[in-house]
Amino acid sequence: MKKIVSGLVVIGVIGFLGAYGGSSWIMKSRKAIESGEVAALKYDDALIQKGEYLARLSDCAACHSVPGDAEYAGGLAMQTPFGAIYSTNITPDAETGIGNYSLAEFTNAVKHGVRKDDAPLYPAMPYTSYTIMSDDDMQAMYAYFMEKVPAVKKANAPSTFPWVMSMRWPVAYWQFLFSPIREFQPNPDLSDLENHGAYLVEGPGHCGACHTPRGIAYQEKALSNDSNLYLSGALIDGWRAKSLRGEVQGLKLWSEGDVVEFLQTGRTDKVIAFGAMADVVEHSSQYWSDEDLNATAAYLKQLTPAPNKILELPKKEDTTTDLLLSGKYRDLGAILYVEHCYTCHRADGEGVPRIFPALNLNSAVLANNAQSVIQVTLEGGKMPDTPADRMAFTMPAFNHLSDEEVAIIVNFIRNSWNNTSPEVSAKDVAEIRQFLRNKAPNITLN
Repeated sequence: MKKIVSGLVVIGVIGFLGAYGGSSWIMKSRKAIESGEVAALKYDDALIQKGEYLARLSDCAACHSVPGDAEYAGGLAMQTPFGAIYSTNITPDAETGIGNYSLAEFTNAVKHGVRKDDAPLYPAMPYTSYTIMSDDDMQAMYAYFMEKVPAVKKANAPSTFPWVMSMRWPVAYWQFLFSPIREFQPNPDLSDLENHGAYLVEGPGHCGACHTPRGIAYQEKALSNDSNLYLSGALIDGWRAKSLRGEVQGLKLWSEGDVVEFLQTGRTDKVIAFGAMADVVEHSSQYWSDEDLNATAAYLKQLTPAPNKILELPKKEDTTTDLLLSGKYRDLGAILYVEHCYTCHRADGEGVPRIFPALNLNSAVLANNAQSVIQVTLEGGKMPDTPADRMAFTMPAFNHLSDEEVAIIVNFIRNSWNNTSPEVSAKDVAEIRQFLRNKAPNITLN
C-alpha cells in the first residue's frame, strides 16, 4: 500500500510539474514580441494625444482608478465568483506601476495577457478583446502612459482568491482555450461604418466583456457576432448588463440617435446610465469622436435579436397612472411607491426627461433578471457627469427598507403602467444585499 501511495505521489508531482511547464510554454508562445530593455524614447505630441484618446476609447481609467484617488493608480475591486481582484497600478511609477515595462512588455500585457514576469494575467483584464488592436495603437498608448500620466507610488493589492484559485499558471491553459490571439475580420455584408463599429465594439470598447454571457470557466461565450449569444446580456459584478441586440429587452426600442446620445451623455429622455455603465460613460464614451459614436450605434442597431428573447411586448393597458393620481391605493406596492419613488418618477412612471429616468418601458426594468433594479434600489447611484447637462443627479439608497419591502416595490414597478416582467422574491433581494455587503463590508446595508 505504501508503495502504491508513494507511486501516486510521484505521478502527481510529475503531472503537476508537467502542467506547470506546459503553462510556461503557452505563455512564451503568446508573446508576440520578446521583452527588451526599457528604451529612453521621446514621443511627439501627436502620438501622445492619439494614445490618450485610445486609452479613453479602451476605458482604462474606469477599472484602473478608484473614485477620489489618482487616475490609473489601481485598487478598484472587481468581484468574481471566487473572490475579489484588484486592478493594478498602471501609472509609470518604476516600483509599483509599469515604469519598468518596455514597449514590447506593455504590448504583450495589453494584447496577450502576459505580464512582465511572463505570468498570465487574470481575464478580468479584457485582453481577449484588446488582442485585435494594432501594434501602432499599443505604441501610442505606451507613449501616453509613459509621457503624460503622472507616476503614482501605490502598491498593488492581492486578490482575495483561495490559495488554489490564486495560482497564476493554470490561467495559461484558460488563455490557450478561450483567448485566441486573433485579428479583426471585417464582414463583407456590412458597410464601412458598421465594420468600424464592429471593430470598436469587439476591440477597444470591449463591450462583450460585460454584455456577453460567460460559460462555466468564466469565458465569454462569443468574442464576435459569429454567434447570436454575443452581446446578448450577462451578469457582471452584481449588475445585469443588458442585451445590446435587436430584441425588445435589448436595443429594439432604441434609435441610433438614442445610442449615440446615451454613450455621449449617459442619458436620453427616458433612460440614464447607472452602475458600471455610468463609469464607462464618465471615463470613456463621453470622449469618443462623433465618427466612433455613430459607427458603434450603426453596428449595434443592425444586430439580430438574441435567441429565446421576446420581440414584442405583451399589450397592457395602463391602469397605474389613474390609480396613483386617485390616492386610492389598493396594495402595499402602491403605498411604498408613492412614499419613496413618486416624487421623482411621477405617477405615470415617465420621470422627468434627462433628470429622472422613466420606469415605464425602461429596458432595465423590463429585463427578465431584476438584479440591476434591486441593486440600484439598495445601493442608489449617481449619473455620469458630462458637459452635456448642467447637473448630475444622485439616487439615494433605500437599504433601510426590508427585503420584503424592496421586493414589493420592485414588483410594483416591473408590473405597472405598460410593464410586464417576472416577479422577484424577498430571497432575491437578500442575495443582492449580501453580495453588496461582501463587496463593500464597511457600508451598512441593514
